[in-house]
This record gives sequence, C-alpha cells and structure tokens, in this order.
Amino acid sequence: MKKILIADDNKQIIDVLTQYAIKEDYQVYTAADGISAVEEFGKREYDAVLLDVMMPALDGFDVCKKIRQTSMVPIIMITARGDDYDKIMGLDIGADDYILKPFSPEEVMARLRAILRRMGTATASMQPEEVIAKGSLRIYPEKYQVFVGENKLAMTKKEVEILILLASNPDIVFSRTHILDSVWGYDYFGDTRTVDTHIKRLRAKLEQCRHPDWDIVTVRGVGYKFEVSNE
Repeated sequence: MKKILIADDNKQIIDVLTQYAIKEDYQVYTAADGISAVEEFGKREYDAVLLDVMMPALDGFDVCKKIRQTSMVPIIMITARGDDYDKIMGLDIGADDYILKPFSPEEVMARLRAILRRMGTATASMQPEEVIAKGSLRIYPEKYQVFVGENKLAMTKKEVEILILLASNPDIVFSRTHILDSVWGYDYFGDTRTVDTHIKRLRAKLEQCRHPDWDIVTVRGVGYKFEVSNE
C-alpha cells in the first residue's frame, strides 16, 4: 500500500482528501503545520506528499526545500495563491505539480495517480548504476546527481530531468511543449514559460564549470537541444 503525507492547516481539506485517498487504497498520514509536516516526513518512507503552501510555523515552500535535502519523493503543492511567481517558485524548488484552491478532490487524486504512474515508469525503465556520460558531463539518474568534471552540481529534480532528456538525445531539438510533456507529464496544466525558466536556471548552474565539449543550445523558434562539440 502506497503511503502519502497530506499537510494542510485546514482540517476540512485534510478530512476530504484523506477520505478520497483511502478510497483509492492509499495509507494516509497528516500534518496541520509545516514543522509537523517535516517531523512526520522523517518518520517513514513516503510515496508522495500533498503540501499546502500557506501553513503556520513553516510554509509549504520551506517544507518542500527541507524534504528535497534528503528525498526526491513526488510533491504536489496546493495553494489559494495563483500568481505565476509562486507557481514557478514552487516548481523550481522541487515540487512536481501545483494545484490551485478551490479544487475538486477527484482532480487531486488524478494528479497524484499521474505522478506515481510516471515515477513507476521511469523506475522500471532504469538500469542499475545507469550513467549518462557526454564529454565532461556525467548524470546519475537514480541518484539525481550531476557532475561536470569532478564538480558535483546542486540541482532541483526538474533541472536534472530536463538535462537527462536533452543529454540522452544529443543534437535532437525538443520543443518547449515536448519538454513540458516529457518532464512534467501530459496531466500538467502549466505553460511553456516554465520550461524557459528552468532552462535558464539549469544553464546558470552548468556555467559554473567549463564545458567546451558540449552545451545546451537554443534553436530559435523551435526549442532546445544538447549539442556535443567533441565526444
């Protein structure tokens, strides 16, 4: 039975989501504030986290950051704030999806199923100790680790997933829509600006180290590709 953590300071929301999650055969644990969410997360291995943004003691963004220090568990952020800045910030610090209140419990469960399905597919297709190596770049997909030469770079989950997609298919141009669908999934309701934001941050981190043998190139009017100069 898959375990999920639901963190929200609204008891009614917790009760409704818990009821629907139990119907779908999830084992549910709950927290009413950010500090309790972090403590609860540390007690066991979870398959997914539903995380409210506006919580007392510690907000959802800070909880997400703390979880990402030790785990790549799927995280769905839930909030009443619909600003693009908040949405991009949540995704950039490592959230996998973003749902606005008011929402239907059925939608939340559908998003949860979609994320767990993608995670299961990715795990099943991954070979033990798989390494993606292109010149000075090495990516360890199972560990979400990226090295340029001997330098290990700190990256978010989505940044690593974008890099895996591009580096695994050198010289193939991917449109922003294709990247959005491949990394966030067909069930994600965001727009292509999310891709541009993540590519910008990904490049900034990669540029901390010299890598003359490869680069992420913008193909104007189309999208992005991973270009290898000298393998």
